[in-house]
Amino acid sequence: MLQTSVFGTAVYGIWLRDIKKYFRVRTQLLGALIRPLLWLVIMGGGLRPIVSNVQGVDYLHFIFAGIVSMTIIFSAMQSAVSVVWDREFGYLKEILVAPIPRVAIVIGKSLSAATTATLQGVITLVFLPVVGVPVAWWTIPVLIACMFLLSLVIAALGLAIAGRMTSFEGFGAIANFLLMPMFFLSGAIYPVDTVPLWLKPLIFINPLTYGVDLMREVLVSAGHFSVWVDCVVLFGIAAVLTGIAIPMYERE
Repeated sequence: MLQTSVFGTAVYGIWLRDIKKYFRVRTQLLGALIRPLLWLVIMGGGLRPIVSNVQGVDYLHFIFAGIVSMTIIFSAMQSAVSVVWDREFGYLKEILVAPIPRVAIVIGKSLSAATTATLQGVITLVFLPVVGVPVAWWTIPVLIACMFLLSLVIAALGLAIAGRMTSFEGFGAIANFLLMPMFFLSGAIYPVDTVPLWLKPLIFINPLTYGVDLMREVLVSAGHFSVWVDCVVLFGIAAVLTGIAIPMYERE
């Protein structure tokens, strides 16, 4: 019982610290509005006259799930960089020498990164009426749950990368190397069944593919896979990446 209490307290303390840091940086909230707006105007507005309809869905409606996912992945990865910051200034070492389970550190960081990324995604939903996506009231909480699941996956990926990083430059280089290909190979801006055959393996091993597909199915019922396939794959990838990240946070 005592060990469970220590674990829960450690997870909550790490989560709360990162959430407080998030709300102190107002520019992150502003970025959550500007980035999707630019993509909807530039990408959606530019391609809509050419591709007016995809799978029976208006193109702006089709890419909306992809725009939300882009906001989530950049926010979750940006939260993971706090590990490098904490290592640089000694806070991570204080946590690592504390008598708490290593898994509590990873879970706490994953939950905080997923929470902030989900909040960023929720802010993006203010554009739903602008784009004209018809949604029922129950869609919003379901969509938020989908955002949180995708955020957990990207947060775990970011923590696995940051686990042994000692510089912001190194983390940024690897994160940017992964994020943009993941975004463009996720079906965020085009349907996955129209890509060349040699690209499909890259699409199907991309966790973002299933996150975008899940949110698209919830929003406009235009998913490529079933909801259960998307959820199982995302849960499985989150568990695997978390398992990879945990050993990287041994005592320093």
